Amino acid sequence: MRGDYARPTAATAQRLEFYQIRGTRRWGRCRRAENRGRSTVNPVDFEEIERAAQLLRAGALIAFPTETVYGLGADARNADAVRRLFVIKGRPADHPVIVHLAGTDLLPRWARETGASAEALAEAFWPGPLTLILPRASTVLDVVTGGQDSVGLRVPAHPIAHALLARLLVLGSDGIAAPSANRFGRISATNARHVAEEFGNAIALVLDGGSSRHGIESTIVDLTTDAPVLLRPGAITVEALRRVLGSAPRPASSQSPRASGTLALHYAPRTAARLVSPDELAHVLSTSTKPVTSIAVLARSVEKPTGFAGTWIRASEKSVTYARDLYASLRTLDALGADEILIEAPPDGPDWLAVNDRLRKATYRQ
Repeated sequence: MRGDYARPTAATAQRLEFYQIRGTRRWGRCRRAENRGRSTVNPVDFEEIERAAQLLRAGALIAFPTETVYGLGADARNADAVRRLFVIKGRPADHPVIVHLAGTDLLPRWARETGASAEALAEAFWPGPLTLILPRASTVLDVVTGGQDSVGLRVPAHPIAHALLARLLVLGSDGIAAPSANRFGRISATNARHVAEEFGNAIALVLDGGSSRHGIESTIVDLTTDAPVLLRPGAITVEALRRVLGSAPRPASSQSPRASGTLALHYAPRTAARLVSPDELAHVLSTSTKPVTSIAVLARSVEKPTGFAGTWIRASEKSVTYARDLYASLRTLDALGADEILIEAPPDGPDWLAVNDRLRKATYRQ
């Protein structure tokens, strides 16, 4: 067991009828999307996990919690289901999705080779917020990989995700293809309500596991070349990777595989958003000719000016908490109908690498 989460594996899944998490048979809540107008909210017990797994096996799409963000899931062995996932999300066909697995022992089914680095990283960080890009096995669907010769794999740490993957394995499928549960390029979902806002009745089921623990997507490391490459920063820091690998992964290049969340514009609100320094934020607010009610602010260190009538969210000064709350804060500000969202830039530094990556992409302007 690591942290707060049980660590079942694919091998033990064949022997278990359900997972006991923290001494209870209940993990959270389940919201049926088809009843969203009069939502039925029930404890997520084995019956709800079973229903979700059966839906996946039948080719339906569901949403489920992970410790990073919520995932929009399809049976990764069902090409038609994965294609529907791309259509509903609005995802380009050449943009690969990550496959979530019940345990490390399933790697040989999905990757034709692993190697010492993959084994060391999996041992250190799985289950957890790390995705490994590996050479794909011959049986992996092209629609999953975007036509590339590599596949992204992760073993999530959330107990609901683990139980779902284990039950799906018993039913005959060994992976869930799951990008974040939001429209392509938009703000990721970190709770079930966000998913309902995005998709309404377009998906069969939403498993509600509360708010995501980390709040930003997984770290992605490419292991298809002679040295590890960091494609996307996340909760697993560069320093943590260095301790396991012996050296820090190299930065991505134009030759790196396409991977989730690596486009210049991503995680973006519909409202125009601008990343500004603390000094610039204070200056803009003091000199703007716009009505203050048309400006929404995500600040970190700058104090709210006296008399400011717009919406002001004061984010945490700690990187981990800031990351956890980031997407919920952006969604709150985006829903206001303001003309602009001003975001105070966090400090540079290794602890803020993932947060700054998300903010740069959310505020990208061509």
